[in-house]
Amino acid sequence: MTGGALTADGRALILNDGHQMPLLGLGVWQTRDGRDCVDAVRWALELGYRHIDTAQAYGNEESVGTGLLASGVPRDEVFITTKFFPGNPDPVAALEQSLRRLRVDHVDLYIIHWPQGGATWAWPGMERARELGYARSVGVSNFNVAQLDEVIGAGTIPPAVNQVQFSSFEYRRGLLEACQRRGVVLEAYSPLGTGRHLGDETVRRVADRVGRTPAQVLLRWCIQRDVPVIPKSTHRERIEANGDIFGFQLSDQDVRDLDALDRTGGTDRALEHPWW
Repeated sequence: MTGGALTADGRALILNDGHQMPLLGLGVWQTRDGRDCVDAVRWALELGYRHIDTAQAYGNEESVGTGLLASGVPRDEVFITTKFFPGNPDPVAALEQSLRRLRVDHVDLYIIHWPQGGATWAWPGMERARELGYARSVGVSNFNVAQLDEVIGAGTIPPAVNQVQFSSFEYRRGLLEACQRRGVVLEAYSPLGTGRHLGDETVRRVADRVGRTPAQVLLRWCIQRDVPVIPKSTHRERIEANGDIFGFQLSDQDVRDLDALDRTGGTDRALEHPWW
């Protein structure tokens, strides 16, 4: 199984099904449906982002679709992710509704949002959504190694992506390495700790040393591990700054200093305290 190789420009990864996933995306978790979300999506696309991440549970897919249309960026240039809410019974029917809200005929990645009810029950429906052309790639989120292996063992295709909480403070080394061995791309949500990590003394010291913002440093740390990131913001200037992470490099010492911030013990768990 392959997956996770960088494209020639260093800005996207090749998934195990051959599709490309941009390393940088805009996340819209906790972004209110309406003007805030529409503007954030439009600004991100105008500023060069080509990856937008939403979910059925967020309640803002319609605004994501409006922002995409308002940006004027062609649909085939944008990688769109949404996530199956596992409180619903059928991934295919749920995605059909998402596509109507997004006003697109397919998403680029469709993810099981969390393993509620068990790791494998929804996977046949995810595969069916892919077969129907509703999703180009399918994956999971918040799955630990054992759950990931259950899906791989039960399905006819493996997940392309496992989206989890990941940052230098949640450096889930065991989970990252397990995903890499299985050809599954680990994608980072909350790479800035929803803002909590920005004031850390070590992060600020590294940022001062490289002449960048704390957010750029934390995002760059993920990028240098070939881990896609989906930082959230509703402020145009922050969206722009968060996107400026491909023009500098963290030194080996910078990376080691940030690695040392890990609070998980290099776990292979997806979360310390699951909410479902």
